Amino acid sequence: MTLLLISLFTILSGIIIIIIIDILPLFKDWLGRIHIGRFTSKESWNEAIVSRGTQWLNRIPKIKVTDNTRLVFIDMLRGNYTKDAIQHWQEAALLLGLSENLKAKDDADLKKEINKFLNRKFDQSGQWIQKPEHVDGAILAYAVLKLNHIETGQYKKAFDYTWNMIKEHMGEDGLVGYRKSMMGYRYVDTIGFVCPFLVAYGLKYQKDECINLAVKQIKEYEHWGMLNDHFIPCHAYKVENKAPLGLYGWGRGLGWYAIGLIDAWVELPQDHYYKAILEESVKKFAKAAMNFQQENGSWNWTVTRNESRPDSSATATLSWFLLNAAKIESISDECLNSIKKSISYLMSVTRRNGAVDFSQGDTKDIGVYSILFNILPFTQGFCIRLLNSYKREEY
Repeated sequence: MTLLLISLFTILSGIIIIIIIDILPLFKDWLGRIHIGRFTSKESWNEAIVSRGTQWLNRIPKIKVTDNTRLVFIDMLRGNYTKDAIQHWQEAALLLGLSENLKAKDDADLKKEINKFLNRKFDQSGQWIQKPEHVDGAILAYAVLKLNHIETGQYKKAFDYTWNMIKEHMGEDGLVGYRKSMMGYRYVDTIGFVCPFLVAYGLKYQKDECINLAVKQIKEYEHWGMLNDHFIPCHAYKVENKAPLGLYGWGRGLGWYAIGLIDAWVELPQDHYYKAILEESVKKFAKAAMNFQQENGSWNWTVTRNESRPDSSATATLSWFLLNAAKIESISDECLNSIKKSISYLMSVTRRNGAVDFSQGDTKDIGVYSILFNILPFTQGFCIRLLNSYKREEY
C-alpha cells in the first residue's frame, strides 16, 4: 500500500510539474500583456526598455529553438530548448543597445553590469572563456568592439580568434558560410553576423582583407539573393547553381541584411573606397524597405503580405537601418517619417515591465519559420540602440 501511494504521489508530482512548465509561461504572457503599450513619451519608454535590457544582460531569457508549447520538459531534457549560438546574437544586440545608451547618460550601474558581462565572457588575457564555434559569435565580438567606456584592445585575442573562426567558415566561392555543415548555402543571416565585425576589426587592426570580405559578402548576396525590381533578399541561395531558397521578404531576413549593410557603411570613413559603393546599396534598400512598411509603422514577418503578423524584430532592425540611412540627404526626410511611425508602433507593443513584445521566434530551417511571437532580447537591444541614437541626433 505504501509503495502504491509513493507511486501515485510521484506520478501526480510529475503531472503537476509538467502543467507548471507548460502553463506558467502562457499565464505570464497573458498577465504581461495587460495594459500593453501605455507609454506616453519616448523618455518614459526609454527608461523602461533600458531598465529591462540591463536586467537581461547577465540574466538573459532563454530563447526557444522549437515552437512547442506542450510537454516542454521533453525539449529541455533533449537539449532542444535553447542553444548558445542563438544566445550570442541576443547578447550582442543588448550590448549594442546599452552601449548606445551610455553615450547619452553616464550610468554607473549599467557600466557595472556590462563589466560583469565582460568578465563572464573573457579571461584575463582577453580571450574568450567559451570560444564561439559558429559565425553568430562575430556580432557579439562586434558589440564589444563598439564599447566606448573601456579600452577594447584588451580583447584582441578574442577578436583575432573570431577572425580566424570566420576564415574557417569560408567556402570555395570566397564567402562565409552560415555553418560548416551547410557550406553549400549562403544565408542572409550571415551578412548581419559577420560584416559589421569584419569592417570594424579590419579598420582597427589595418586588415584590408577583412573589409574586402565584408563588402564581397554583401555585394555577392545582392547579385544572387535579391528579388529583381523589389530589392528584398531571399532567406538563402544555393552555392552550386545560385538557386534562391526560402522566402523572399522574410522580415528578420531583411533585418539581418540591413544590420550588415548599414553598420558596415557607418564604420567606413567618408573617404574610404567602399563608402560610396555601399552607399548606393543603402539608398536602394532604404527605398525598398519603406515600400513595405505597414500603415501602423511596423513591418510584417512576411513584409510582402499585409495579412501576415507584424514582427517587432524586423521593425526594430529596419528602423535602425533607416535612422542611419537618413544621414544621406536625398532620402533623409522620407527615412525620418518612416522612423517616427515605427517608433510609435514599437512603443505600442511594449509591456508594462519594459519588454518589447511580439517578435517572431527562432527560425527552424530555410523556409521554416516560427509561428510564435513573444519577447526577444535581440529586439530589445535594437529598440534601445534605435531610440538613444534617435534622441542624440535630435531628430
